[in-house]
Amino acid sequence: MASKKQIINVKDTEISIIKVNDSDYISLTDMVKNLEDGLSLIEKWLRNKNTIEYLGVWEKINNPNFNSPEFEGIKNEAGTNRFMLSVKKWTTKTNGISLIAKTGRYNSGTYAHRDMAFEFGAWLSPEFKFYLIKEFQRLKEEENNNKKLEWNLQRTLAKVNYKIHTDSIKENLIPKLISKSQTNFVYASEGDLLNVALFGKTAKEWREENSDLKGNIRDYATIEQLIVLSNLESVNSMLVAQNLEQKERLEKLNSLAIAQMKSLVGNKSIKKLTN
Repeated sequence: MASKKQIINVKDTEISIIKVNDSDYISLTDMVKNLEDGLSLIEKWLRNKNTIEYLGVWEKINNPNFNSPEFEGIKNEAGTNRFMLSVKKWTTKTNGISLIAKTGRYNSGTYAHRDMAFEFGAWLSPEFKFYLIKEFQRLKEEENNNKKLEWNLQRTLAKVNYKIHTDSIKENLIPKLISKSQTNFVYASEGDLLNVALFGKTAKEWREENSDLKGNIRDYATIEQLIVLSNLESVNSMLVAQNLEQKERLEKLNSLAIAQMKSLVGNKSIKKLTN
C-alpha cells in the first residue's frame, strides 16, 4: 500500500519517493523531467540487456512470486532491434515488483525500487547517482531523527501517564486521615484498630460493603498494605507498652500508615516481590 510521497531535491530536480509495502520507490519520471527527451530515456534504459539482467537478478532475490520462465523469454529477446519493454508488460508477465507504474493526480509516473532507481541514476550519469544517493540518505537520516523524537515523546507521555496512574493508585491506596468520630470510637480489638488506621474501616464495615466477596479485608490487601500492616502491628505493641490510650495510638498509627504507604507505592523494589 502506497503512502504519502516525500520529495528530495537532486541537482535542482524535485524527485518523489513513495512507500509501497514498506519499501521506498523513487520516481524515474521525475529523475528525467528536466532532461531533453526525458521520458524516452526510461524506454531506452528498459531496452538495455544489462538492465533486464539486473532486473531479473533483483527480482529473484527479493520477489518469491517472480515468474522466472517469463523472464527468460524477455531476457532472450532483449538486445534485438524489435525488443520493447514497458513497465506494465514487466509487471504483468513476470509479477515483477522492482518497477511500478502509477496513475493519479499526485503520484503518476514510473517508479522503481530504490535499488533499481540508483542503477538508473548511474545510467544517466555517475554524478547524478552520487547526488541521488546522498539526498536519499539525508532523507533517511531525517526520518530516523524524527522517529527518535517521536520515541522520546512517547516515552515522555508514558512517564506522564505512569505518573497519573501512580497518583491514581496513591489516591486509592494512601490511607485517609481518620475522622474525629473514628478517633473517639472505642474499638473492641487491636486488629480493628489497625484496620481503621490503614484501611479507614473495621473488618465488619468492609464485609458489609463487600458482601459478594469471600474472605476478609486483609485477604484483598496489596503487598504494600501488608508490609505497612506488619509494621503497624510492631509499632502498636510498643505504644501499648507505653500505656498510650487507644485514641492517641490510633492517631499515631494512622499518620505512620499514611507516611509509609506514600513511600512504598510505586517503589520498584516492592514491585519485584510480586513478579
